[in-house]
Amino acid sequence: MKPENHSFSYAISDTGRALVEGNGAYRWTHVQGDLGFVAETLGELPLDPVVRAALSAAETRPRCTPHGDGAVVILRGVNLIEGADPEDMISLRIWIEANQIVSVGIRPLGALDDIRAMVMHDRAPATSGAMLAAIALRLIDRADPVVADLNEALDGIEDGLQDCDIAETRAAISDTRQVAIALRRYLFPQRDALTTLEVEAFVWITDIAKAHLREAVDRLSRLCEELDMIRERCQVVQDHMLDVRAEAMNQQMLVLTVVAAFFLPISFLTGLLGVNVGGVPLAQSDYGFWIVCALMLAVVGLEFVIFRKFKLF
Repeated sequence: MKPENHSFSYAISDTGRALVEGNGAYRWTHVQGDLGFVAETLGELPLDPVVRAALSAAETRPRCTPHGDGAVVILRGVNLIEGADPEDMISLRIWIEANQIVSVGIRPLGALDDIRAMVMHDRAPATSGAMLAAIALRLIDRADPVVADLNEALDGIEDGLQDCDIAETRAAISDTRQVAIALRRYLFPQRDALTTLEVEAFVWITDIAKAHLREAVDRLSRLCEELDMIRERCQVVQDHMLDVRAEAMNQQMLVLTVVAAFFLPISFLTGLLGVNVGGVPLAQSDYGFWIVCALMLAVVGLEFVIFRKFKLF
């Protein structure tokens, strides 16, 4: 999906109300679009070149980098765009300091729509630190259902193991595991980024904001633990499927072995009597064929008794 180029800015007072005019406690500016539009728009803002380069970088990973009195925070949110893969997580680049927040997105994020609705309804966080915590929590809110869906999908796979198609089940398990790995790849460092921001001695991070950041860190830790559990459950299911497949192969090999062993004496007898040399017993007898058939039936009966005794049937 081609990114839509746009930006918006809100001045927010220390009471959490959006101001149309006048100076607020901090200003939130969001830039949305392709990298060319982002670089052009950021060039019009009073930002340090290092910050500007970090916000307009082509590739990013979740991190928190203090810079002067502020910090560059890179977060990721699940991709809920129709037709996209949730594990193709969307980056959100943020520069935050006491009196301003500048956020940059390449693709749309539903979490930002939630925050914007809060601002429009005069329920914006009162400080920049609280605003960042609110954004982080909204990103987690959007990731929670994705992880829950993975758990439910895995539950369905486990419940249907007995009557499932092995090839389809292996593909489903592989897809689930890959999604869990991809999500954890970004959520785990995102937790570390928020922890770094929480422990930094920024005066604009109030006690309430720290409490919200800790909540975000705890919820991210829980999501990472669930993703680890999903990976382990996928491995257990795969091991179970391998055991079932190995057991089925063993049963098939046993059947083939029993059949081969059962017919081995008869094959030996017919091969011995079928040699084209002189002296073959009963070759001149009118009843030779029937005698040999009776002998083979006797051998078959004896084998049947022996095989039943050793429980090979």
